[in-house]
Amino acid sequence: MIPLWIVCMGILGSGSIIGYAVFQNAVKSPEVRPLFYLSLSDLFLAICWLIGAVMYRKSSFNKNIACYNLQILGQMFYLSTFLYTLNYMWQLFCNVRTKVEGDTKKISDSKCHIRRALTVLSSLVPVLLSVPVLCFGNSYECYGNSTHPHSCLVLNVGSQITADQSTNNSTACTVIYYYSAVVFLSMFLLSAALILILMGSTYILCSRYLTTRGPFVFQQWAAISVAKQNLFLIPFIFFLCCMPAVTLTAVKLHKPYVEYEVFTILYFILALTAVSQGFFNCLAHGWTQRMLRYLKQTTCRDVDTQTPLLRSQKKCYASVHVSTDAILPQKVSAL
Repeated sequence: MIPLWIVCMGILGSGSIIGYAVFQNAVKSPEVRPLFYLSLSDLFLAICWLIGAVMYRKSSFNKNIACYNLQILGQMFYLSTFLYTLNYMWQLFCNVRTKVEGDTKKISDSKCHIRRALTVLSSLVPVLLSVPVLCFGNSYECYGNSTHPHSCLVLNVGSQITADQSTNNSTACTVIYYYSAVVFLSMFLLSAALILILMGSTYILCSRYLTTRGPFVFQQWAAISVAKQNLFLIPFIFFLCCMPAVTLTAVKLHKPYVEYEVFTILYFILALTAVSQGFFNCLAHGWTQRMLRYLKQTTCRDVDTQTPLLRSQKKCYASVHVSTDAILPQKVSAL
């Protein structure tokens, strides 16, 4: 039984971030935009799981074709979440570097073009990689005559080799299957490696800023500190939600014809974590917003209770106040 409430939580979490970005007019914000597109991919993936869960409970109709195409769409959105998580980490690195350099109001046209290109590629690459599987798989009828009980589970790679081995289509379907699995694993490994590199680079940047500037400029310190925590939170959610699917794909790639009872635990964990990324991202985004708001209110409260400044301190404080306004605009948004 697929936990439908997990799917509903994923849809609710992704939809909450999308609704926040739309109604707050924050879609164009460089901090919110990558999270908005990542939430769209999570939402579409959760919808695929919801459709698969409904079909999984139905046994009164021939669902081989529908389940096969649903698996392909699910894998496409999985790839999209890989790339959009990578895009989010890249944007986080760029935002932190911009804040550290103090050029928050100066964004070159080349940076804008790079961000747009990365957003387009994050959507286009999964589609281009999934089109051959979709076209040739249906052309050669690779959905076969599957009786696999988990055939409607999204990314159930074991049920994609269903063609009769005595037919001429078996070789083509096997090639398509291995292509699909290798592409999925390769994209995950590439995305994971780049995410870890960006994590290390951003961590070094944050640590160097916090150690060299010191606690005097408090609002800069607060913003970079929250970004440093968010730096580990988003990748942790990514690996937590994707590793079961990657493990299942790797095992089935090694032994594609093993009986499905061996992988019951993997199927169960996959059903729990595959669509949870949107929900966990929503919790992380809400926590970041609350932490930034709390630190900003604490800073304002501390400023109100300060003793009068000496004339020699006013110029220094004025320069600090201007720099903090550049680092943290009046509208608080998550890094």
